[in-house]
Amino acid sequence: MDREYISRIADGELNTKLSVFGAVHIVGPKWCGKTTTAEQHCKSALKLQKDPNKEGLIETARINPAVLLNGEKPRLIDEWQDAPNLWDAVRVYCDDNHARGQFVLTGSTSRKLITSHTGTGRISKLKMYPMSLYESKESNGTVSLFELFNNKDALKDGCVSDLTIDGLIAAACRGGWPESVIIGNIDSGILIARDYYNQIYEEDMYHVDDVKRNKETMKALLRSYGRNLATISKNSSIMADVSATNSISDVTFADYLDVLERLFIIEDIHGWCPSIRSATAIRNGRKRMFVDPSIAVASQGASPEIYSLDLKTFGFVFECLCMRDLRIYSSSLDGNLSYYRDRYGLEADAVLHLADGRYALIEIKLGAHEIEEGAKHLNELERLIGRYNEKEKQCPLRQPDLKLIITGTKYGYKREDGVFVVPIGCLKD
Repeated sequence: MDREYISRIADGELNTKLSVFGAVHIVGPKWCGKTTTAEQHCKSALKLQKDPNKEGLIETARINPAVLLNGEKPRLIDEWQDAPNLWDAVRVYCDDNHARGQFVLTGSTSRKLITSHTGTGRISKLKMYPMSLYESKESNGTVSLFELFNNKDALKDGCVSDLTIDGLIAAACRGGWPESVIIGNIDSGILIARDYYNQIYEEDMYHVDDVKRNKETMKALLRSYGRNLATISKNSSIMADVSATNSISDVTFADYLDVLERLFIIEDIHGWCPSIRSATAIRNGRKRMFVDPSIAVASQGASPEIYSLDLKTFGFVFECLCMRDLRIYSSSLDGNLSYYRDRYGLEADAVLHLADGRYALIEIKLGAHEIEEGAKHLNELERLIGRYNEKEKQCPLRQPDLKLIITGTKYGYKREDGVFVVPIGCLKD
């Protein structure tokens, strides 16, 4: 019996893109639900890896790929990378028929492939992530990120999260992988997340291309990334970690990072560099981040029991979880995440820029005792922007449209200084 489908925020984005483009290419980490989501929107499917006649289909795709496009539309083409000619066949079909919403392409690997055309204008890319807390029904969704941007009276009655610290820790360790969410048991979900982590260096890194890589070196790199989670660590620092147990050159290090990016395992956050300070004062290295907090947990061999006794360390994992959810909640608004930090100690853990030019300054604080410091940072950043605009009237910087502190606490509210305090257990898109 088929399991009930859990709605995803990407469903709305996919519907929108199918109404505009001939085809949509869904990308993202393995096991995040790309194929399952695509199936909800398609009327026929070609599943290359699951078809018993896989080799015959691949040969057909090599000789006459157009024949495999026959079927009721929209048509799902799953694991299209196994037959790269299908990409160009889809592009040509969309060109010739001038029709929207014809195909959805999905695939779980990131093998480097050469196609004759990028598909620009015909095939639109949609990026999916593991489930957010709202999608896994652990956030009650009483506060909309979109409404916070559009309604300054939002949260006038406050909000209350149902998610305890122990619940947050369990959700971060389990991750947002649909299978681990659906199974409904935290211990089993954590085993699934750990297996996902193991597969990165046991199997997945070999599927990107034909380059031979060292399993122990990749494990060491993942462990170092986990130790440096949500920090602005230089490549040299991570290389030093890896080199302690494995010989690695600059070229090899760059290759391994490229593999993790292609597999959608890491997604670092870059610095935002407004001209409110001297350029030498602003730190603009990469903030190290996994696509899901459970990968960081698995890389450290950690558990809910460990984090319940060390909330300071869990704070970095919590920031990764919040970044994942912010990416998902802002995806329909073409959100782009960065951070701000300077050598004077002023920071914003996240700066969320929307496609229409609006942006939010965001601090991420696990506990209530950190809220005052977070608000102080956000207000000081806003003040500095105002001071800069007084001097640079010809090219002023936009003032922040939203000042937000995301917490692991129970209660949310709007402060008198205009800063919104919202528990992650209340937030949605």
